[in-house]
Amino acid sequence: MMPRFRPFLTPMGGAVFVITLIILIRSLLHRNSYEIVLSFLLLFLLLILGVIGVWKSRKLKSLEPSWKPPNPMTANLNHVCLDQTQITGLEGSLPLFFRLHFFVRGRFFPCGGKKSCRVFVETSVPRKETSALLALDFPMSGVFQGDGYCQLRDIFGIFSFSCGLPHNRTVKIRSAPCFGKEIRINAQSGAEDRRSKPSVDEKRYYMREYTPGDRIRDINWKSSDKIDTLITRISMDNQEKINRIEIHFRNYKSEEKGQKTSLEALWLLDRAKARLAYFLRSLMELSSSFLFDVTTAQGNWEIEDQDDLEAFFDELAGFSFLPPQSEPFVTKGAGDMYVFSTACDIGLPGFILVNNPRPITVFIVQPLEKAAANSEVEILCLNDFTFNGCEPDLRWFAGSKIKPLGTQANKIELFYAGIKL
Repeated sequence: MMPRFRPFLTPMGGAVFVITLIILIRSLLHRNSYEIVLSFLLLFLLLILGVIGVWKSRKLKSLEPSWKPPNPMTANLNHVCLDQTQITGLEGSLPLFFRLHFFVRGRFFPCGGKKSCRVFVETSVPRKETSALLALDFPMSGVFQGDGYCQLRDIFGIFSFSCGLPHNRTVKIRSAPCFGKEIRINAQSGAEDRRSKPSVDEKRYYMREYTPGDRIRDINWKSSDKIDTLITRISMDNQEKINRIEIHFRNYKSEEKGQKTSLEALWLLDRAKARLAYFLRSLMELSSSFLFDVTTAQGNWEIEDQDDLEAFFDELAGFSFLPPQSEPFVTKGAGDMYVFSTACDIGLPGFILVNNPRPITVFIVQPLEKAAANSEVEILCLNDFTFNGCEPDLRWFAGSKIKPLGTQANKIELFYAGIKL
C-alpha cells in the first residue's frame, strides 16, 4: 500500500509563499506601506486556508472512498463507450473554496509482463456530490495494481491535504476488441453427455431451457411456470452431440541474454489475444453446442458456456510471453486444429510440422514490415500511453525489430500490428 501524503503546499502554493515573503521583505526595506499591506493580506489568506484545510482534513480522516472500474475492464474503454471508473464513499461537507480530489496511482504491467510503467490519474469531485467518475483507461491488455486516495484542495491550488483511507485494487484489463469476417470452421463432433454437471434440483437435471426447433409437446409447462422460463424435457437416454474445437494459443517468445521484451512484441501478443477472443465469442454466439479445448503456455482450459468464456478472458488478460518448450509436442486430436500466435513464436513452424497431416488453421499477428496495401493493420502510438496517464518505459522501444515469421499450414490468416512513436 502506498504511503499517504501529509499536508503540504503545492508547487504553485510554494511559489506564492516565496514571492509573498520576498514582497514583504522588500516592502519593509523600502517602507512601502502599500506592498506591506498587500503582502500581509496574502500571508493572512494563506494562514486562513491552511488552518481550515488542516481542520477539515482531520474531520475527513475516517472517509473511506472506493473506486470500482467497469467489469469487465477493457483497453481503450473510453474510446468505445461511456463506462468509467466509479468513485463512491465521498460523504462529508466541505468548507467554502475547497474541493475533494480523487487520485489513482500505481503500476501497469502490459500483457502481464515483468516490466511496468507508472500510472497517475485524478478527478475533481463536484461540490455536494458523494460520487464521481474517473477516466481510468489503458492502451492495451495487462494487469494494473494501484491505490486510490483522496486529497482536500483549495480552488486556488495552494494547499493539498491528505484525507480518508487509501483503497488498493488489482485490475485485469482485457484487450480492446477487434472485428473481422465471418468465421467458418470444421469442428470435431462426437456424442457426449451434456449432463456432466450435477444439479441440485433433480427435475432440472433432466431438463434444459427451450430452444427454437424443440417440440412443443416436450415442454414441461408446470416447471416452466415456476421459474418463468420455458423448460424442455430431455430423456435420460438422450445425449446431445457436442462439437469439440481444439485451439492452441502460443504465447511463446525466446529471450536472448540481456535482451528485454519490446513494446512491439507486447502489442503483437495483445492483438493475438484480441483475435482469439473474437474467435471464441463469435463461435459461442453461433452455436451453444461448441466446446472449446484451449491450450496456452500457462495451461489448458475447457470452455463450455458463457461463464467459462468470461472466466477465461479474465485469465487471458494477464498472459504474457513464456519461453518456448524444449520441443514441439504432438496433439492428441484428429480433427481440425486452430492456432493463434505471433511473429515472436519461432517454434511455430516446428509445431505445425510435427502435427501433420492434421488440418491446421493459423491466425498469426505479424509486424508491419511486409504488410500488403489492403491488409488490416492495428497501430499503437506512444501518446496512447501518455493520454491515459501512463508513463511508458523508453527501454521498450530499444532493441532489434521483430521480423515476419514464415510458416506453412492448410490455411493462414495474417494480421498486422505495429508501433508509432
